[in-house]
Amino acid sequence: MAENEINWETLSPEEKKIQLFLRQKKLLDTFLERHAITEAQYQKSLGDLRVKMGMEDIDA
Repeated sequence: MAENEINWETLSPEEKKIQLFLRQKKLLDTFLERHAITEAQYQKSLGDLRVKMGMEDIDA
C-alpha cells in the first residue's frame, strides 16, 4: 500500500470523518490554486464544510 493511501477498514468512524474532511479541503485548495474559485468562495466553502462536518477544531 502506498504511503498516502489509507486503510479505511482500520479507521474509526471519527478518523474516517477527519480523512473525508481533509480530502474535501484539499479539493478546495486545488480549486483555489487553479483559480477555479475566488478566495471569498474558498473561505465560505471551507467555513461551511468545517461547520457541517464539525471540524472547527481541526487545524488543516
